[in-house]
Amino acid sequence: MDLLRALQIFVRVAETGGFARAGESLQTAASSVTTAVQQLEAHLGTRLFQRTTRRVRLTPDGELLYERGVRLLAEAAETAGLFSGATPSGRLRLEVPARIGRLIVAPALPAFLERHPALDLELTSSDRIVDLVEEGVDCVLRVGGGADDGRLIAQPLGRMRQVTCASPAYLARHGVPRQPDDLRRHRIVHFAPLARDRSEAWQYGEGEAAITLALRGRVTVNNAEAYIACCKAGLGLIQIPAYDVADAIGRGELVEVLAQHAPPSLPIRLLYTQRLGAARGLRALAEWLRRLVAERVLAVQDELRAPRAPPDAGVRRTRRPPRRGSGS
Repeated sequence: MDLLRALQIFVRVAETGGFARAGESLQTAASSVTTAVQQLEAHLGTRLFQRTTRRVRLTPDGELLYERGVRLLAEAAETAGLFSGATPSGRLRLEVPARIGRLIVAPALPAFLERHPALDLELTSSDRIVDLVEEGVDCVLRVGGGADDGRLIAQPLGRMRQVTCASPAYLARHGVPRQPDDLRRHRIVHFAPLARDRSEAWQYGEGEAAITLALRGRVTVNNAEAYIACCKAGLGLIQIPAYDVADAIGRGELVEVLAQHAPPSLPIRLLYTQRLGAARGLRALAEWLRRLVAERVLAVQDELRAPRAPPDAGVRRTRRPPRRGSGS
């Protein structure tokens, strides 16, 4: 029995929740997947899965082997790369937030692909939360919190500063909020990436404390582009990472309000799997994304940070960020 191959198959069954799905992922017949897992169970002398008609679940011994197996497969790929001299190759699937994909990742891709000619990239961009394992995504750039998945490797990249803003026309009609409590008389645009999601209450800083407010609004959108467009149209206030609206604020299309009560910053992380045979490509992709975010997002938002507004000020305009090239 090829123990390393059997471990690879076992890990894919654990991640996909079924023998047929694992076979599709590995381009292997489901019967071969079943046989490999049975041989591995016989070799180890323990059951690794609890089988049902619809899904398989790991036993306690299976959970232990899964944790060890993921590390062993990653180390095996790392070790093979030490002596093969191989360059990163293969096809990787990357998921990024829609605006970061359009404004940051896509313009920088030519330089990355030129540096790694044996790598192909499938880029998808949306504002929903994807399940990397279920959807076969290798790496995702995620903004915001969420439960950590023990099947994934998480690499923190920093935090994105948030702002509250509205259009000049909206503020002219409804007035400028000076304190968070003023928002109860205003309308917001709700953001819910999936139809079944609920729009979360907004949070504001009050010294070291956080204020949570459930606010009303008539419009709900599912992506950042529509979120900003609705704000420009005067439909209400939005709460969004500063980088996303820096240009609009600089051009006077949007105005930042409640600058002295900034919302909490959002973590930005890389989450990725470790597939045998793709480790070198994943490392190259993750390192490129880390540098890209640091140079094109975090550094720019730091440049945009103006002195904090005095307590009696409700509006602050932010200067437009410097134009940057598209190379990486």
